[in-house]
Amino acid sequence: MKSFLIGPYQNFTYIVAEREGGEAVVIDPSFGISPVLESIDALGVKVRYILNTHSHPDHIAGNDDVRARTGAKVGAHRAADLGQDLAFSDGDELKVGSLSFRVVHTPGHTPCSVLYLFDGNVATGDTLFVGECGRTDLPGGSNEQLYDSLFGKVLKLDDATVVLPGHDYGRTQSSTIGFERLNNYVLKPRTKAEFVRFMLS
Repeated sequence: MKSFLIGPYQNFTYIVAEREGGEAVVIDPSFGISPVLESIDALGVKVRYILNTHSHPDHIAGNDDVRARTGAKVGAHRAADLGQDLAFSDGDELKVGSLSFRVVHTPGHTPCSVLYLFDGNVATGDTLFVGECGRTDLPGGSNEQLYDSLFGKVLKLDDATVVLPGHDYGRTQSSTIGFERLNNYVLKPRTKAEFVRFMLS
């Protein structure tokens, strides 16, 4: 797995491959995709899918370039309006060579937000950052849904799961669910009503 910090918004784009020269996916191709394309060529990987965690422009800006270079198909939640080839629902699994990706629907930042769980890692997009969570004040955002996603799904993951966020907004570029459970002020135990008030404050 390789991460790339690219674009004007501190986005992370990830290449996940079974091995050098093997089958792969690209998660959230952002603006400034050239380093990712160069790495795809250098590694000789066969990118089968582009996986978008949600439909905001900074997470899909490189889709067309990656697709043009590799022929990859685009996968996103069925609520995303991307003309995606694969329309995921919660709990779906995608096999890519020896890799397996499980889709977890986590609305709140957007209605189409998902996590991708694979091999002890979770790509969280803008649902969870290191030390923070995604904003809910954009169209389609919901504090109530984000509460359910964070406390009902994200915090149900194993503490050892490595968090691969969509932006470099924290003290470190990645983290673990256990670290976030203990240190992320957003994840302090709260009722849903308390969480909504917290997010609005």
